[in-house]
Amino acid sequence: MSLVFSAFVAVFVGFTASVAVVLAAAESLGATPAQTVSWVAGLALAKGAASLWLSWRHRLPIICAWSTPGAALIAASSGLDMAAAVGAFLLAAVLMMLTAAFRPLGALIEKIPMPIAAAMLAGVIFRFVVAVFDEMRVSPGLVLPLLAVFLLARLVNPFLGVIAALAAGIVLSFAGGLAAWPVGGLALSGLEFVTPRFDTAAMLGIGIPLYLVTMAAQNLPGFAVLRAAGYQPPVPACLFATGLASALTAPFGAHMVNMAAISASICTGPDTHPDPAQRWKAGIVYGLAWLAIAATAGLLLALILAMPKALIVAVAGLGLVGSLTGALTQATASDGHRFAAVVTFAVAASSLTLFGVGSAFWSLVAGLGVLTLDAIAGRLRARS
Repeated sequence: MSLVFSAFVAVFVGFTASVAVVLAAAESLGATPAQTVSWVAGLALAKGAASLWLSWRHRLPIICAWSTPGAALIAASSGLDMAAAVGAFLLAAVLMMLTAAFRPLGALIEKIPMPIAAAMLAGVIFRFVVAVFDEMRVSPGLVLPLLAVFLLARLVNPFLGVIAALAAGIVLSFAGGLAAWPVGGLALSGLEFVTPRFDTAAMLGIGIPLYLVTMAAQNLPGFAVLRAAGYQPPVPACLFATGLASALTAPFGAHMVNMAAISASICTGPDTHPDPAQRWKAGIVYGLAWLAIAATAGLLLALILAMPKALIVAVAGLGLVGSLTGALTQATASDGHRFAAVVTFAVAASSLTLFGVGSAFWSLVAGLGVLTLDAIAGRLRARS
């Protein structure tokens, strides 16, 4: 039963703690309600299938998740539609598969300094965390209690903060008459095909940054969790499987699935099973549970979308506080990279758009450019 319980807890945490960020991404692209359901259903299908296959094939508790930082990146974009975004999602998925197939590509990505990648992620996430307090000005009676519940619950367990805030927000919304259940027919679930359009601005502004933040903020920590639990993950197989699952579901709006870190930590420890060789079964239960969510995505999203906008924005921002903390810590840890990381963060946190390409891409250009100038100046000083 501990295998089943751990898997269900991982699913519950993974869904409730970050679904609001996915909804924000869908809204920023102008997704219809049917496309939003398709987006979440596609993600659930991809991560469920990938977790099932990898856990069964390698007899390891390989847990997959959707890219929450990637969803935040998409939500921060502007001027794009679903067709262009799907083209960018496909590019990111193909890059992930190429990373698995060609080691030199993975080595090239690893050469990007972690402080620069972390600063880009921090800049993107920063807007969502700040939005919590912007919404507090508009709806203090709802957001302030959510913040209090979040801060108190995380004293007991960091995983409980966002879940408790979401639960409290749902109760307050219905009690205060703020919730509005969608009218009309309700589809239990569904997949809606979106014909991709390969737009250069979208591929540079979303596709490449989505691939980079997924690698740096999701896959690398995910592999680290497995290694810390005493397992040797099959890295190329995991990257290829998640990339393939992402490519197959991208035309239905799903942005990216990858290795999980927090959810994986729930399923890889001794509380899951005292025998490490048996913990892979939690990955099977986890995968099946996500397939069930894919089949009922419409019903689950109807409940969440019935809530006021302030609740969705607040929960999304609170759910990213931990990610922002980790990203800022990594971005400023190295003295030699700190200035370039701050420049990267500032550009990513801005609303900069050049040639139709968003700030995430230009933040990488700016950060790497500053590092290059620093390196040139250092060599000149050494020669003199």
